[in-house]
Amino acid sequence: MDKPSNIVQGTEADPARISTGSAGLDDILCGGFDAERMYLYEGRPGTGKTTLALQFLIEGVRQGERVLYIALSESEAELRLVAKRHGWSLDDVDIFELVPPETTLDPERELTVLHPAEIELSETTKLVFEKIAQLNPTRIVIDSLSELRLLAQNSLRYRRQVLALKHFFAKRHCTVVLLDDLTSRDTDLQLHSIAHGVILLEQLAIDYGAQRRRLNVVKMRGIEFRGGFHDFAIAKGGLNIFPRLVAAEHHTRFDAGFAPSGNAELDKLLGGGLERGTNALLIGGAGVGKSSLALTYAIAAAERGEGVVYYAFDEGRGTLEARAKTLGLGLQAALDSGHLRLQQIDPAELSPGEFAANVRHSVEVDKARVVVIDSLNGYLNAMPDGRFLVLQMHELLSYLGQQGVLTILVLAQHGLVGPMDTPLDISYLSDAVVMLRYFEFDGTVRRALSVVKKRSGNHERTIREFQLTPTGIQIGPPLTGFSGVFAGTPRYTGDSKPLLGAEKHGA
Repeated sequence: MDKPSNIVQGTEADPARISTGSAGLDDILCGGFDAERMYLYEGRPGTGKTTLALQFLIEGVRQGERVLYIALSESEAELRLVAKRHGWSLDDVDIFELVPPETTLDPERELTVLHPAEIELSETTKLVFEKIAQLNPTRIVIDSLSELRLLAQNSLRYRRQVLALKHFFAKRHCTVVLLDDLTSRDTDLQLHSIAHGVILLEQLAIDYGAQRRRLNVVKMRGIEFRGGFHDFAIAKGGLNIFPRLVAAEHHTRFDAGFAPSGNAELDKLLGGGLERGTNALLIGGAGVGKSSLALTYAIAAAERGEGVVYYAFDEGRGTLEARAKTLGLGLQAALDSGHLRLQQIDPAELSPGEFAANVRHSVEVDKARVVVIDSLNGYLNAMPDGRFLVLQMHELLSYLGQQGVLTILVLAQHGLVGPMDTPLDISYLSDAVVMLRYFEFDGTVRRALSVVKKRSGNHERTIREFQLTPTGIQIGPPLTGFSGVFAGTPRYTGDSKPLLGAEKHGA
């Protein structure tokens, strides 16, 4: 996706924004932070708050600003190690490692008229103010508020202290990011009311696979932002934040028309073929030929010089290469030309937000015109909560349709013979539905396909036999002696004349 500009030019009525240091977060905030305000990053330990805060400061250094990191809970050595592993240099970042005043650590001075917390809090605040006045930075990070909360002892003193910080910063013309690790049992909504903006970072532990992380802008005063949860991942170089896909924000003019499959009989069955800007669902049992049909479309588009991306959730590259070789399809030539990109997806490692961002990059940067998702069963496994899969898929398909992309979806039904169970019903989202079935005739297992839905035009309502041959997919004439197709138990009672020759090659 396009990276937002680091600084949004403003007017007298709407001042310029400053970058957060993260292209994804800038996108979510429609430009970044308002300058000279106080913001809060909150989340449990390990969610990435420190990394995101360092990105904020490093962006300030890149803009030629003076920046300061006030470390209350981490040492300077720990911060520099984090930065080194991300490939960053903190040479131009002022780090103020704050340690408790010596008087509070002297065993002989433990008993005093004043409570030790009163001395520690006032001394700590004084040291912070003095350091800021000395350096006069424009960007400040305070890590973390949990230390101030411990020193304050009670919520009233803590709130007063945070208010004092806010008033002090307001006079210094600086932008401040506060970090809170939420170690307190009580959620501090008072802090939310004081901060100009609040960003929540979460880490979710799922039953199997890598932990998932997501971000939510809880509040942003006077700034338009994209609400809801946004997936992110911590990688070398910082947080990769993937803004939630909103299809309504993406409209592109494109030339409509058919995208040929490379098989004249298949296009005829589909009423001329599949149109650009639509999606087709290939549904059927395991091994019936869904992936072979999808691969046929992908390679035909690549041979026309169009960009194609094939997302394989269930099969490895070797399996797809073997299938293409069996069908006589030029997969290797399409890959070598660069027109087709094959990407194997591990659903246990990839979040839905990251996958959507990958698709956007393929369409907007790599100019893909055909996208294949094989299969939706694997995509379903990538979802932490399957209830939202249909919503995610709706946004993704709407986006691809508005970009003029032909999308081919593969969905495997449970079972080979008899009634079949569909793990996910997205037929109402699909512009076309092609059903593939096994049937038996004269002691042999055969395959049949039919188009059961096509929104964008007429299509044949017949059932045709097809075979997977060394020269590709071969489709026979319409068959009339069928019954029980939709019940999952197709029976062919016609004669053998319209059937294709004996099948010699399997899927």
